[in-house]
Amino acid sequence: MSGFSGARRLEGLRSILTAGGVVGMLFSASCAPAVDTDAMAKTLTHLDEDWSKAAATRSADSVASFYAADAIAYPPNEPIAVGRPAAEKVWAAGFADSTFSISWKTDHAGVSKSGDLGFTAGTYEDSFRGPDGKLVTEKGKYVCTWAKQPDGTWKAIHDIWNTDSK
Repeated sequence: MSGFSGARRLEGLRSILTAGGVVGMLFSASCAPAVDTDAMAKTLTHLDEDWSKAAATRSADSVASFYAADAIAYPPNEPIAVGRPAAEKVWAAGFADSTFSISWKTDHAGVSKSGDLGFTAGTYEDSFRGPDGKLVTEKGKYVCTWAKQPDGTWKAIHDIWNTDSK
């Protein structure tokens, strides 16, 4: 009988510890600092503007520096580029055409409540020499997903853009 009563006390102790653990987790979650998602969205908008300025320099390395190491780029009419080096190759191929230029403007930005994921979306305009030698100007749209890195910086993890042209 003493074994039964010891088991009962142990079970009671487990219940108290489990309940205490749940209360502790809830308490620590409610004490977590609030994430200012509006301020973070503005940060992403400024970062996206800086990225567009980097593209104006025509440096594939500068443009690629905005991507996370394992980022995925989805360029129009091209295969998916997995990883920063592959994304850099996409940009380098574009910049190989001396007439190629691109700029974009963020129209929307947002950040998750947890503050670790965000997005930017907007419009772009590019120009390049077409197959017939004439200058082509395109307008399009893009969406980019950003992730906060362990060092606190934001890096692009999924970047897709496509033209409005038919």
